[in-house]
Amino acid sequence: MSMEEKQNSQTFLDFNQSTFNPSTREEIVEIIKDCYKKNIPLEINGTKSKNKIGRNFQSEKTLSLSKYSGIIEYKPEELYIKVKAGTPVKDIVTELDKNNQQLAFEPIDFGFLFKGSSDAGTIGGVVSSNFAGPRRFKVGSARDHLLGFQGINGKGEIIKSGGTVVKNVTGYDLCKLLSGSFGTLTVLTDLSVKVLPKPENSKTLIINNPHLKKALEYLGIALSSSTDPSGGVFYPEKFDNNFTFNDLTHKGALTAIRIEGPSNSVDERIKRLIKELSLLENEFSILESVQTNIFWNKAKNLEVFSNSKSNLLRIVVPVSETLNVIQKLKTFDVNYFLDWGGSLIWLELEKINLKTLREIKEIAQEHSGYYTIIKVEEDLKASADIFTIDPIKYKISEKIKKSFDPKRIFNPGKMYSGI
Repeated sequence: MSMEEKQNSQTFLDFNQSTFNPSTREEIVEIIKDCYKKNIPLEINGTKSKNKIGRNFQSEKTLSLSKYSGIIEYKPEELYIKVKAGTPVKDIVTELDKNNQQLAFEPIDFGFLFKGSSDAGTIGGVVSSNFAGPRRFKVGSARDHLLGFQGINGKGEIIKSGGTVVKNVTGYDLCKLLSGSFGTLTVLTDLSVKVLPKPENSKTLIINNPHLKKALEYLGIALSSSTDPSGGVFYPEKFDNNFTFNDLTHKGALTAIRIEGPSNSVDERIKRLIKELSLLENEFSILESVQTNIFWNKAKNLEVFSNSKSNLLRIVVPVSETLNVIQKLKTFDVNYFLDWGGSLIWLELEKINLKTLREIKEIAQEHSGYYTIIKVEEDLKASADIFTIDPIKYKISEKIKKSFDPKRIFNPGKMYSGI
């Protein structure tokens, strides 16, 4: 960048401001290079939709990618879209809708949890956090749909990996490494993401009022069945007021199993699944396509916790361990629902302290699982372990951080203390 270009650059003129809003990759590079030279820590964000997830940390400046937005290339026939990292997810969804395509991993809209209304954030935030919705057990998480990226490391150097078509797997591991790093390794700028056709039809089998043990049995049979479900959740009775549908004729706890595909196939597989589960006619309801879409949007966006002032934890364990984990967690006076066929536990606690968090973490680890704190009281963030990590993996993460961001200027301490 020439001196004349620098003088015409907003980032050059406004470097003394607390928040940078670059609109080009060149501006982002200059900001990072300056911060690297001056050892200035940066908070990286887009629309701040996930800003409350992770530890609190001290940052002198904020790098907002909200203006680095736009679709670079979209080729529906090749099943990929290339976008700038600050592009809102809703804009991508709108564009994909025109060709009846989707982000199949179902990015979670955390807006309902944190502010009571929709805010799906940016695609950069989705990839950086690597959270995925109910279809996760079938199609994978966000990282499994990332084909390639361009980004900028902690020295201000441009790096890239992967390709722009589904068949290209070059740099696949690096894509996986950066996805889920919460902006602590690289500022992602351009992302190539796999897209898939929307299913022709989808219906949901709702089984009324099963107890947890029976619900897990139903989900286990369904997920191992040739009916090939794409969603499986269990909601205890506490949440029944959140689901009011014309096709839902029962109150109380419910197990929901989603079947997607060609219409004839969906109907046949629903019938077969009912037989496999040995359900009586008065034990189930079937949600048609429109109501199915509403139901699963509510599930993936955690709308049962909308405007909740309580704490929320995300626990992942093998399905075979879920029942034992829930039984142990009940001593803490919790509310919960299950996703991913029973292996994901969304856990709500009204009151919490460090002792409780340590005990819950130990329970998850004892059962070959891990936890992530999604929402917690602010005064606990500095001392609580937000993400689960063991000493060996911590050392590995420390070395990875040093190789990408040697001066620790990107979101320092957001995931782990000292990294």
